Amino acid sequence: MSSSAVSRRNSCRAVVSGSRSEGHPARRRASSCPYFSPGAQSEVFSVSLKQPIFTITLRFLLAVDLWLSKRLGVCACEGSPWGSIRPLARLVEFSGHVIPWLSGTVYSLLRGESAAKQEVMLNLTLALILDLLLVRTVKRLVKRRTPAQNRSDLLSSFFVERYSFPSGHASRAALCARFFLAQLVDTASVRVLVVGWAVLVSLSQLLLSRNHVTDVGFGLAMGYCQYSLVGRLWLTWDCLQDLVLMSLRENLDRAYAGVWTVDRKR
Repeated sequence: MSSSAVSRRNSCRAVVSGSRSEGHPARRRASSCPYFSPGAQSEVFSVSLKQPIFTITLRFLLAVDLWLSKRLGVCACEGSPWGSIRPLARLVEFSGHVIPWLSGTVYSLLRGESAAKQEVMLNLTLALILDLLLVRTVKRLVKRRTPAQNRSDLLSSFFVERYSFPSGHASRAALCARFFLAQLVDTASVRVLVVGWAVLVSLSQLLLSRNHVTDVGFGLAMGYCQYSLVGRLWLTWDCLQDLVLMSLRENLDRAYAGVWTVDRKR
């Protein structure tokens, strides 16, 4: 066999072996990455299509809620883009807390100048207590954690809760705003101030990353509906006096009955 034939045969083997060696990494990459494999693509899409449309929609809305809440948390800490206005946002947040509201309403109830004002403050106190109980109950049932970028300092750590759904500040702001608009506010300028305060309190929860967007939205709807319940169960001053007198009379009757039974036994 001539040397030229042997060289041509070796060159052909080298080309064939080179093409095989180049084909193997391509197949390995195709097998390792599912996007290059038609079978893997069909499997991924079949899993997504098997999910109910309600689950897909709910996950999409949850992702949008998390993304929007993260973008709005510009005062979450001092290093945030708007960290310089964090003290102002915290001051607005504190104006919607339950402690100053309950303290103010109880003080106004005890120092009321007329029975009409005391009646209004009494129902506002009961409305705040109802809102506090309902918000706490829903939070314990849902147990949704606050946003990850939420940061609390020494003062706010005593007031910030672990769970965020629904927003208690937003619920309280909507309840108090509707209560004031219906019972105490007459002029248009004061109405604008009340509505603006409720909006700022709700917005502060998003800027400080205390709550998600859905938490604030549900809290506003919850507080708005609570006033309808308070209006239906409005407690008048005369009704309160009747309830107190009835309770006192029942206690006196029970005490008198107890004393009468003891005398008869003797």
